[in-house]
Amino acid sequence: MCRNIRPLHNFAPPATAEEVQAAALQYVRKVGGASKPARANEEAYARATEAIAAATQELLDSLVTTAPPKDRQVEADKARERARARYA
Repeated sequence: MCRNIRPLHNFAPPATAEEVQAAALQYVRKVGGASKPARANEEAYARATEAIAAATQELLDSLVTTAPPKDRQVEADKARERARARYA
């Protein structure tokens, strides 16, 4: 999985539309093999990003869990600590 795509399910507060869109864009860029598509491919990238964002939002809306929601700040702190240990 692309390192820039973060889990979006079961967080308090829930993922925003901007986060879903950013994850979709990262996915399309990874699959398409270009961080900045050629002008001729911009429309294809935009359509794919919109479709994937819609599918992602539908998935997030339909997932069910009994686990308590994770706190975004706590998870971010854990990730920073893992990175510090990895790159120390």
